Amino acid sequence: MNRRDFLKQLGVLGAAGVMLSNRGLDVRVGRRPNVILIISDDMGYADVGCYGGTDIPTPGIDRIAAGGVRFTNGYVSCPVCSPTRAGLITGRYQNRFGYEDNTKPPPPEGPDPIRGLPVTEITIADVMRSAGYATGMIGKWHLGLNSHFHPFKRGFDEFFGFLHGNHTYIDPLLGSFNPILRGYEPVNEQEYLTDAFNREAVAFVDRHKDEPFFLYLAYNAVHTPMQAPERYQDSFEHIADPTRRTYAGMLTAMDDGIVAVLDKVEQLGLEDDTLVIFVNDNGGAGSNGSGNLPLRAQKGSMYEGGIRVAFIVKWPSRLPQGTVYDGTAIALDILPTAAAAGDAKVPDDRVIDGVNLLPYLKGRRQGDPHDTLYWRKGSKYAMRKGDWKLTHDSGESELYDLANDIGESQNMAVERSDILAELENLYAAWESEMMDPLW
Repeated sequence: MNRRDFLKQLGVLGAAGVMLSNRGLDVRVGRRPNVILIISDDMGYADVGCYGGTDIPTPGIDRIAAGGVRFTNGYVSCPVCSPTRAGLITGRYQNRFGYEDNTKPPPPEGPDPIRGLPVTEITIADVMRSAGYATGMIGKWHLGLNSHFHPFKRGFDEFFGFLHGNHTYIDPLLGSFNPILRGYEPVNEQEYLTDAFNREAVAFVDRHKDEPFFLYLAYNAVHTPMQAPERYQDSFEHIADPTRRTYAGMLTAMDDGIVAVLDKVEQLGLEDDTLVIFVNDNGGAGSNGSGNLPLRAQKGSMYEGGIRVAFIVKWPSRLPQGTVYDGTAIALDILPTAAAAGDAKVPDDRVIDGVNLLPYLKGRRQGDPHDTLYWRKGSKYAMRKGDWKLTHDSGESELYDLANDIGESQNMAVERSDILAELENLYAAWESEMMDPLW
């Protein structure tokens, strides 16, 4: 007797609240799980405790790792902010639809109607809302300034944040083109901006506690400008570098908000029914005092320091807790993973490059989620196959064995020219499927 027939005999298959996943994950009683996706901005790989950081306490991010799965080979699809978000929100290499560089501040005649997430793309918010989720976006959008790119047009029911890629933390406006918005309306926000996003995130969770929700909490911390809350000005005297001291205050404000969101979820009795995903948008930037060691380079680079990031998934009732996963994953995986958790339909009319990570994290599927990963931004590109990585960052192709050289210090291109040629051919085949950049 199969599981469906068994449930029919029990008379519970059609009962309210029982859901049989079309992906064979679990039978769940009650509401669909909430999904909270948290993104930090320009944070260093080594700047949180669970990734080896020691000088800046990060109990919120560490709490996600303690209650879930921490990736050691987690990546984003671009070493800069906006293309990463385009890939993450669609589950597709953003190069497939020509999104290869950051959007720019608008010229005097107004925002560019082309520079943004193409309206033909389906977002994670579209997917979750189609499955009955309340959807909210808080923080940095950076996927287009024109009205047709607005979060309300991309699957979100609620929006509080700003549309461009940068904002001050202590002033209500950064130029007239980039106000803090609630929906479409500018607001005169007087709180430290990270604190305002923390406040709004907690309120969103509380407001939707009785229905499944998807919250996309996209901090602009710890991106420049370097402005920390005054309350932390004496908290990091042990850090000699003044820029890093400010960075520490900015990171702490964000981490405090993550604690507040996790506390609210727990207080409402929703912890077991909430999938929390934390990821950074690219490697730490050299200008903000962040640290990426033992990785090489930083934001903007195709070396590991530009694309390997903190990546953590927590779902206490479904995933192992306090574990480390060494398989390769990429932010493109977030859409199919969230969809699988919520029994939502992944678009089947286009290539989805991300994969559902849940079977791998549960041990139901062996092997690596990705045989190969690819990156392209302008003339820079890279790809990874197993532990071998091709990097073309500084004008010539280099080859590294990441299993033995995570810092990419020993170029093996000459010694293993056979592997270099194989990876170059794989990259060329992948690139042939991609679009030319739209800008």
